[in-house]
Amino acid sequence: MAEFNADDKCLFCAIVAGKIPCYKVYETDKILAFLDISPVSEGHTQVIPKYHAKTLLDVPDEYMSEIGPVLKKVIKAIGVEQYNVLQNNGKLAFQHIDHVHFHVLPKTTPQDGLVLRIEDFVSRKAPPEELEATLKKIKARI
Repeated sequence: MAEFNADDKCLFCAIVAGKIPCYKVYETDKILAFLDISPVSEGHTQVIPKYHAKTLLDVPDEYMSEIGPVLKKVIKAIGVEQYNVLQNNGKLAFQHIDHVHFHVLPKTTPQDGLVLRIEDFVSRKAPPEELEATLKKIKARI
């Protein structure tokens, strides 16, 4: 069994420990997937590591390596061709539970799940010198 780092005040840790029931979709030694009890679309599923970590940077690599394959299994099982996978880190990024979690949000209508406006992403084009400066900063940290 994988190491279980838990926080006794964490809702998701209580679900992993079996103290709070859930609608379990899939489970491995390191990952748990369960239906969201406030779904934004049918099949809205949470995929979480069984290791309490506030952000992605806190999740051990051995858990991270299982998240992708579990996400794929869940998406296939939900049976939709279109979906969002959403993961937030920190309050400014709308993280409401301080335990890493991935939302699988099935899309069958434009109103289902996460609603994004493409205009928000294409309305600004960064000048090349800004992109070069950003690239230089990032590469220096890798």
